[in-house]
Amino acid sequence: MLFRKVGIALVLSGLSLVASAQKGETVKIAWIDPLSGLMAPVGSNQLKSLQYLAEEYNKNNVAGVKFEIIGLDNKLSPAESLNQLKSAMDQGVRYITQGNGSSVAGALVDAVNKHNDRNPGKEIVFLNHSAVDPDLTNSKCSYWHFRFDADTSMKMEAMSSFIKELPDVKKIYLLNQNYSHGQQVAKYAKETIGRKRPDVQFVGEDLHPLAQVRDFAPYIAKIKASGADSVITGNWGSDLALLVKAANEGGYTGRFFTYYTGVTGTPTALGQSAAGRVYQVSYAHYNMTGPMAKYRDGFKAKFNDDLYTGSMISIFDLLTAAMAQAKSTDPVKVAASMHGFKFKGFNGDMEMRKFDHQLQQTLYISVWQKADKKNPYSPENTGMTLASVKTFEPYVSSTPTSCQMKLP
Repeated sequence: MLFRKVGIALVLSGLSLVASAQKGETVKIAWIDPLSGLMAPVGSNQLKSLQYLAEEYNKNNVAGVKFEIIGLDNKLSPAESLNQLKSAMDQGVRYITQGNGSSVAGALVDAVNKHNDRNPGKEIVFLNHSAVDPDLTNSKCSYWHFRFDADTSMKMEAMSSFIKELPDVKKIYLLNQNYSHGQQVAKYAKETIGRKRPDVQFVGEDLHPLAQVRDFAPYIAKIKASGADSVITGNWGSDLALLVKAANEGGYTGRFFTYYTGVTGTPTALGQSAAGRVYQVSYAHYNMTGPMAKYRDGFKAKFNDDLYTGSMISIFDLLTAAMAQAKSTDPVKVAASMHGFKFKGFNGDMEMRKFDHQLQQTLYISVWQKADKKNPYSPENTGMTLASVKTFEPYVSSTPTSCQMKLP
């Protein structure tokens, strides 16, 4: 009888140890994005955002783990990103995050796939916060890659539904960065708007080098000459800030339908003259309540800067929940837990779709306007804000996938 009691006690003790196996562990996440060049301000903001959120989640999370963020400058280069990936692995990192540049994301997905195939027991998981090329969860999908932003096609599905209800949008100019994301914005704009508003004319289309153009005045001249009443652009960072600056200086008064108005530098460039003319499609906006408001206000108080990469909140929410469920920080067990995981996020119900690892979530259309009592948050202390004008539930903007995921 004594032996049986001791045996039961040992079993229960073992279960207790298993249940809390991950508690107190430090999880390293390598952030691989630009800290130099024209996109450095965006990278700097996002690294601070990730570090700040790690500190907040370190205070309390369901897995009981601690996060350590390692910032690595990839200079917006796929080749340099691979060098930084090796540096991260040399430091014992098993989780990486990146989001600025889908070409970079593609290179990292390939490298992670090869590494994991060749090094069982040392697998790495890629947590994509902002790289939105649809191919990353379609033809190039990977079990080890999880995207927390909505992809280009999902956002265009929402944007085109919004444009459908604006009869005065009749002539559109497409201006985008010449890499996978920019090319996809143009492609899906023509497809979705052509289907929903066949009367709309596309009166011009340009692709320009990523993060190299310093003067967009010639592009604005072409847009004005085309007679376009609206511009659709997936530009981000300096490429959007300098574009809208040139539009203001060049007297272009048409609408802009964008993906990244809230990103560093653009709010200041927009100023007051762009009120009511610039729209953004995103999974968040500046005047949300709940967790987004909590972290936004805390970040503002600490850095006098704006936290806009809400996908990083989703990363910590899902990662900690998956680690708690898996009772482990092992990337293989955590990836299996994240696969198809449903959870309540900062913008409602979310699901990491198991077919392609594309997060399904609510999207919003917001418009640039003067801050007021209803929409008080002012990015970059401009006195202006992005106010939500339309909400799209996850099922509305969800798009199908062709992913044939190879399971480990």
